[in-house]
Amino acid sequence: MSDDALFAAVMDPANRADPYPLYARLRERPVSRQRDGSYVVSTHAAIRSLLFDPRLSSEDLPPPRRPRTGNPLKDLILNPIKNRISATHRPFIFRDPPDHDRLRSLVMREFSIARVQALRPRIAQEVDALIDACRGRGEVCLVSDLSYPLPVTVICELLGVPRADEPRFQAWATQLATAVEPDARHDDATRRQIVGAFDEIAAYMGDLIREKRRRPTDDMLSGLAAPGPGGRKQMSDFDLLSTAVLLLVAGHETTVNLITNAMLTLLRHPEELERLRADPERAPRLIEEVLRYEPPVHFRTRKALGTITVAGETIPKGAPVILLFAAANRDPSRFQAPDRFDPDRGDIEHFGFGGGLHYCVGAPLARIEAEIALVALSRRLVAPRLAVDPPPYRPGASLRGPEELRIGIDGTA
Repeated sequence: MSDDALFAAVMDPANRADPYPLYARLRERPVSRQRDGSYVVSTHAAIRSLLFDPRLSSEDLPPPRRPRTGNPLKDLILNPIKNRISATHRPFIFRDPPDHDRLRSLVMREFSIARVQALRPRIAQEVDALIDACRGRGEVCLVSDLSYPLPVTVICELLGVPRADEPRFQAWATQLATAVEPDARHDDATRRQIVGAFDEIAAYMGDLIREKRRRPTDDMLSGLAAPGPGGRKQMSDFDLLSTAVLLLVAGHETTVNLITNAMLTLLRHPEELERLRADPERAPRLIEEVLRYEPPVHFRTRKALGTITVAGETIPKGAPVILLFAAANRDPSRFQAPDRFDPDRGDIEHFGFGGGLHYCVGAPLARIEAEIALVALSRRLVAPRLAVDPPPYRPGASLRGPEELRIGIDGTA
């Protein structure tokens, strides 16, 4: 395989279970031009040098394009207006400063550490209830039994979204998650599905926001929808909609992968599972090593706003750029024995939650959810073992994690 086809191989589902040999090949050239004209950045030093570079833009989504309906009013007037609004008011992870910074600061004010820490008892209660529901069974599926329902329940309560509506937005969230996959962006059918899913979930969130303004409660969505100083809106209605959709979708997608990847790694390293069972205080450092070793997000895409020279390679203006975080996390020039899972290693400067201006706003919550879940699983699952290894993986290469993780057990403690 030639070097300029390596990222295409990363995108191939056949390599989803173990993309790391491909990442090792890519690291041989820290910045590698691919056949499609994109530039893959794969070493720790090169990515770190670019994270705060203003010449690298997050506004790299293709223009939204709603399909023709045959209705002249919709095709010539309404849909072009909707397309312009969608392009201008994208979720803030696809925005650059100053818009990104303004919207992110409003979200961070509501997503406070105090609010997140206060959720600990509720998270522990939910984890125990989910494990209790597995009593009497000889096998569990971690994804459907715990690592999906837990973060969905938590983000719904945090935002003030009725948990009973989860079946409605599950399909929307799954579809919208494909927006971070480069191949999906250039497939017309998938793009239409993404736009359709966004319109449907935005209509749902719009109704919910109006209800929050009429009857505010103590949740994040009520806080974001509330008037700011002088009675002015804190953000436009369109920005509020895209922010609410982002928080609902991103608020659980990466955490599902984090918990599942962590348990898969522990079951492949049973001595570490035993150490966690004996000493729950190990959980935080174990999670940091999982974020390095098997991160929930493997890469993010950017666009060069100007010519950028990094690691001896020149990236031309307008070129797509792929920051391959998971490859950098196993860079031997940064980490000793990087392919070894070692929670006791020091200085784990990983890119498990990205980095720079777009560092994941939900990282503290994801860490808490994973910590509580893993400690409970280590203590309550009796003789857990993998039923299938490797497990089947979700389609996406960016948000990488098992679609299901079947675990044989001898019961629950």
